[in-house]
Parts: sequence; C-alpha cells; structure tokens
Amino acid sequence: MAAIDRLAESGVTCIVTVDTGITANEEVAYARDKGIDMVITDHHECRETLPDAVAVVNPHRPDCPYPFKELAGVGVIFKVMTAYECTLGMERGEKEIDGVRRMAREYADLVAIGTIADVMPITDENRLIVTLGLRCIADTKRVGLAALIEEASAGNRTAGDTRPAKKKKITSSFIGFGLAPRINAAGRMSEASHAVELLLADTPQRASALAAELCEINRQRQVEENRIAEQAYRRIDEEFDLENTHVLVLEDDDWRQGIIGIVASRLTERYGLPSILISFDGAADGFHSPDDQGKGSGRSIKGMNLFEALRSCEDLLVKFGGHELAAGLTVTRGRLDDFRTRINAYAAEHLPAEGLSVHLEADLEMTLSQVSLALAEELERLEPFGVSNPTPQFILRDLRVDRITELGGGKHLKLLVSDGDASVFALLFSTPRSRFDFHEGDRVDLLCTVDVNEFRDVKSVQLIVQDFKPSADYAREYDRLADRYRAVRGGAPFDPEEEFVPDRSDFARVYTALRREFRAGRDVFTVRDILSLSNAGAPRSINYVCLKYILEVFHELKICGVEELGNDSYRFDIYFNASRTNIEKSAILKKLKSQCRKG
Repeated sequence: MAAIDRLAESGVTCIVTVDTGITANEEVAYARDKGIDMVITDHHECRETLPDAVAVVNPHRPDCPYPFKELAGVGVIFKVMTAYECTLGMERGEKEIDGVRRMAREYADLVAIGTIADVMPITDENRLIVTLGLRCIADTKRVGLAALIEEASAGNRTAGDTRPAKKKKITSSFIGFGLAPRINAAGRMSEASHAVELLLADTPQRASALAAELCEINRQRQVEENRIAEQAYRRIDEEFDLENTHVLVLEDDDWRQGIIGIVASRLTERYGLPSILISFDGAADGFHSPDDQGKGSGRSIKGMNLFEALRSCEDLLVKFGGHELAAGLTVTRGRLDDFRTRINAYAAEHLPAEGLSVHLEADLEMTLSQVSLALAEELERLEPFGVSNPTPQFILRDLRVDRITELGGGKHLKLLVSDGDASVFALLFSTPRSRFDFHEGDRVDLLCTVDVNEFRDVKSVQLIVQDFKPSADYAREYDRLADRYRAVRGGAPFDPEEEFVPDRSDFARVYTALRREFRAGRDVFTVRDILSLSNAGAPRSINYVCLKYILEVFHELKICGVEELGNDSYRFDIYFNASRTNIEKSAILKKLKSQCRKG
C-alpha cells in the first residue's frame, strides 16, 4: 500500500501487475479508492474471492477456459501484450497471426528465460515458447543478454586465462543454471533494477560492466545461500526429530528474504520433506515482539499441495500465495509455533508415507557399449528439457573407476569409468572429493544423463552423473569379505588361495601409504581408503581380511598408533623415529597362520 501511495502521488492512474496480485484483494480496493485502476496478471493459485480489479488475467481462474494452465507469470503478461498488439494490428488491416509472430520474434527470448527460471513444466505451449526463445537467445541482438552469456561462460575459467570464452551451447539447462541465477541475484541481494538495466543496455561497454556486476552479485548470493543452508542443516540435525517431523519450519532474524526460497529447495531435496524458511529480517536489534512479521518461502514434494496446506492455516497467517510445490507467506512471531504445529498436522494427514523420501527415477538401464556420440546427439534433438519433460536419465551398472580428477578448484569431479571394453568420461558437478567415497579401482553404479562434449571443435560423448552408489557385485564382495574376517577372527580355518596372510611387502606397502598421507595432513581413513592407497599400481592386491590383520599387527607391535573409530574407519599416528620391528614376533600373525589349511 505504501507503493500505491507513492505511485498515486506521482500521478499514476493504472497499475498492471506481473506474476503477482491474485490474492491482493485489500491492495486493489485501496488503489481503487485512490483513483487507480489495476490490471492483475498472475499465474498463482486463486483464492475463493478474486481482487475487484479492472481485469484479472490468470489461467487458474475457475472460470478461465484457456486450455493450457501452466504458463509462467511472464507467459501470462506476454499473452496480454500479444492480444493488445494483435488488436492494434487488426485495426490497421493486418491478420491476427502477424501480431503473434511479431511479438514472438521480439520477446520469445525473455519469455523463455522467465519460464525456465520460474521452473515451469516444459510441456505444451511452454515447450513451444522455450524452443523459440532458445533459438532467439543463440543469435541474440540484445547486447545485455550477449554480455551476460559471455560472462557466465567465462565463469569457470582459471585465474589469468584471458582467452575468449568458448561460445556456450544455449540450452534450457544453461538458462536455468547459468543465466537465470545471475539475473535473479540482483533482486535477491541488491536491486532488481540492475538486471533491468542490463537487458535495456544499448552499448557493449555498458552491458559488459553490468554483466560483470551481476556475476559478482551472484557470487555473493552463493556465499550467503551456503551460510544460511549450513545454519539450517545444523539446526535440523540438532533440534528436529526427523522421525516425527512432516514439514521443516525454521525461522531466523538474520536470514536474507531473497535467499530463503533457494535454501528451502535445498532442504527439501536433502531431507525429502516440505520445507518453509521464515525471515524476521529487520526485527529491532534482538528485541522480539509477538507482532513482528516474518516473510517465509516454502517448497514441497509430490503428494502435498503446499498452497492447500497454507490455506488450512489461513487464520494463523497474515497472507499467503503460491503453487502446489512452492509458496510464500507472512506470519507473526506470536503465531509461529501454532503455525508449525498446524501445518505438520496437515501434512501428517495428507502426505502418504512413501512421500517422505527422495526418489530418483531412470528411463532406461543400459551398458556402456550403448553410450555413443550418436545417442547423445539424438537426445539433443529432444530439447528443450525441464520440469515434466526431464532430460532422459540412464542407469549404468558395475563400472570401474579408472581415474578421478578434481575440477574447478575441487568443486567438481571428472571420472574415467570403464566396463573392461569401453571407457568414457563422467562429470560430477558440485561434488568435492570428500563427498565421493570411492577410489580408483572401485566399482560403481551411476545414474546419469548422456551429453555431448565439444573441445577444440572435436565432439565426444560424456556422462553427467546425477547419483552414484557401490555396484551390487562390489558391495556383495565387500560384505562377503567382512563376514569372512569375522569368521576367521573367531577361529575359523581358511584356504591359502584366499590370501588372508600378509607378507612383509604387504606390511611395507600399507605403512608407506599411511606415512605418505600422514605427512600430507591426513590421519583418518576408511578401510576402503587404505585399500585404494595401498593397491594403487601394485601387481597384487591386498584384500579386506588381509588389511584388517595388518592393522591389528600394527597396533599390537606399536608400529604406529591405530585407533578404531567404528564403521571400518581408523585414526592413525605415525611414529617417524620408531625402531625397526620384527613382524614375525606378532602373536596375532602366528595365530592367523595356524588357521590356514595346508595346501
């Protein structure tokens, strides 16, 4: 209403909203009393009573016959503008389609960016809009958009690399992860007008400066997002009973309102639960009043309509609005506990038990020999991908990890995987080495997409990994050897062919590997870590049982400090000045040898 006052004072007599206003009944009435007409264009869910505006354009109106209901807010206003343009054109004697084509040529790029950024289904009319838009963006005449593409493409170059950035392939994924976050960062961290100025820039110099500014703002947004996310993760792990929680509701006085929606998405993805983050940003210096108003942003999962859940709590909220899977709200501090209780009760009643977990789906299971450049190029023809039309995902089983390379300063990984006959590179984005608990030689199952990599004008096929786990055969063999170790430890005999008895060279390999890593600052390892470090490049592999006995002997003879932490993890302390020790003195090793059957 304060904005309406300012606009009224400046002589405004008509306000057209975009992507907002469908629940602004009071504000519309207030504007009418000020002599201002309002035209509401929105795509969020409607409440029972619509605003009393001059016009309310929303495909979700109960009385709206428009056949496609999933337009983004930018798509709705595009329709209004196109209808107006066509009306003017027909008054000049043009055909209606001429106005449609003219508007599509002029604005399809912006409508496509907005549709992708708003995470709308890429089906039906949205698919057409995005397809047209991607073509326009690939050959854009907007100097601001061209500058942002250049800056975003250069974002992954190493420091000091002054070569021109390689021309980026314009896909819905690049828009969603490359351009949209940078455009949105302006409004989240600073002023949205920075993004407007970029898109209206008319000189390359001004456009480049604004694009660089937006990229810097986006880097600040990433830092702030990670800070809030880490706080939220810690609080959830410490304060929440996840067994009996159905909706995660967290609040804070210092969270930036423009960021909490992104963090809510991360929480929902991580915990498989609907999440609502509420910011009381602006509360007076730690003084809490029950009347403090907090603005919240929520994300949901399939099976629980978040808009309907908020509607069930309407009497506890100042306002709310949104979609089935994403919504916003305003709540007072004094009503927050009641709201948390009520929405969890709603979810307990309406959310199916199977909904409380994260499921990843694949389209097909195939072998590595079926992965080819021809397949990747054929899949490209199915673009654009997005919500409700996801990039095809495949399962590849029992691949050997031949090489692991860190990229982007350790933020990403590049794997070389093989099945014995064929090999291919696989990329893991936003996965540091610490989160990939595998080593060269391990066998994994991958959930991935198939992509075209273009380097120095040479195309090749690559995998983009979405998830990973130990291969079934690898896990079974690991579990089998763990069972054998427990049996042998209990006195069971074993055959020489099982190679459970370590020799002097085995002890030396393990000790050398541990000492090397200890010097580099690492002192905690899993059994799998040690097996990988010790077996790298060796003609004969040490197995699980053999290694466990080597570690027992190290501890027995005080060759090094060995502390078992549980779950096959150990902490080591290497004694660099230790005196030489005769391994054959080990009582553990003598007993192990006595259990070996004679060949």
